[in-house]
Amino acid sequence: MIVFDGECRFCQWSVGRIQKLDQQDQFEYLPRQNDGVGARFPKLEESDFNTGLRFVSAPSESTESELSDGEMIYVGPDAIYEIYRRIPPLHLLTWLYRVPVFSTFFRVCYSLIARNRHRFGKVECDTEACGVDLGET
Repeated sequence: MIVFDGECRFCQWSVGRIQKLDQQDQFEYLPRQNDGVGARFPKLEESDFNTGLRFVSAPSESTESELSDGEMIYVGPDAIYEIYRRIPPLHLLTWLYRVPVFSTFFRVCYSLIARNRHRFGKVECDTEACGVDLGET
């Protein structure tokens, strides 16, 4: 399950790219603003989505400390790593994320993009939620 900021055009664009790469339809995509997200994933109610999207792994996929129901929530660059390592042929490159110098680089880049995400992703949007001022004149 990929949970993202549905009011962010860059986030929508990014999830669209993941959907195109996910030829096996492995993931479910859920904007955090959807009704029932908090009930389904109570931990996400207190999440700051300015730090990035969330990837919630199925109980059988969890390898680190687990939530009470066996699911694991990955945040930001860790979520991207977990997503891409499941998508062929990108999974062949994800080992780079485990190399400390690359991991640091990816984390810094992701943080910069996440903080400025409303300035990117000039995609068409048909809701008022996407009416973020991008500084255009």
